[in-house]
Amino acid sequence: MDVPVFVINGFLESGKTTFISETVTDPEFSNGDSTLLIVCEEGVEEYDEALMKKHNVNIVYVDSYEELTAFFFKDLNAKFKPKRVMFEYNGTWNMDYVMEADFPRNWILVQIISLIDTTTFNNYFNNMRQIMTGLLSQSDTVIFNRCTEDVKKGPLRRSIKVMNRKAQIIYEGKDGVLDDNGEDDLPYDINADVIELTDDDFGLWYIDAMDNPKRYDGKIVKYIATVYKPKNFPSGYFVPGRMAMTCCADDIRMIGFICKSDKADRLKNKEWIKIVCEVKCEYHKAYGGEGPMLYAKKIEYTDEPEDKLVYFT
Repeated sequence: MDVPVFVINGFLESGKTTFISETVTDPEFSNGDSTLLIVCEEGVEEYDEALMKKHNVNIVYVDSYEELTAFFFKDLNAKFKPKRVMFEYNGTWNMDYVMEADFPRNWILVQIISLIDTTTFNNYFNNMRQIMTGLLSQSDTVIFNRCTEDVKKGPLRRSIKVMNRKAQIIYEGKDGVLDDNGEDDLPYDINADVIELTDDDFGLWYIDAMDNPKRYDGKIVKYIATVYKPKNFPSGYFVPGRMAMTCCADDIRMIGFICKSDKADRLKNKEWIKIVCEVKCEYHKAYGGEGPMLYAKKIEYTDEPEDKLVYFT
């Protein structure tokens, strides 16, 4: 029988212990079956050993990622015969240590959940972005906890989506009420006849249009872009995009959407243009489904902007 493995990660004091305690003691989760909890980080909060025992939870503490060997997991599997395994993972450890772990054959990694303390997120994001990207890039679910009513969810969501587009994002208030409402506070008027994007707006628009292509179906958008024409790109198409720093100075890449234009073949890579285009939500194999397709209405050459990079905040 397969044993599902759940990984709960996050930085110190992000709420991992509380989340795990509430989960493993929930009868609907455990159903009385044996749970193996592997704790890779001891924070301020401690587990109630008596409560854990009552709910058939066996706790094993790990001090170093070097302990996560095939023999270690095999021994735990034989000793506890768990029906499920849960990791409280150390936020400073590389996720590869668990993603590439040599589990017993019947242990199946089914879900990675990341806990984020909303009050400290910006500090971590601005100063430890590369580490945070490594932590969150594989997450299935990201939970922002300790949210207050004045928390702006749009910037939080976009910060995660640039690292991990597939992640479900949930917001949890101080009273514990869950809320997955990620309404945006977009800096441009989405209902304008022509949505004019500043350099600061482009990254935000890109993330929102990727997540919600139907929102922009039929909209007219105007912005400054650089021309990108990959090798073997079909005639009549190009990408009017921008270079973006998604993680750190070493992780700069082109972002943008495919555009059809009768001027495409005359454009050259890295030329700067001002483009007015219509967005249509259409299927394209590059998107793996429906996505924003651009149809140029007007293109003119322009000077490159002072800052050629775009951002997502």
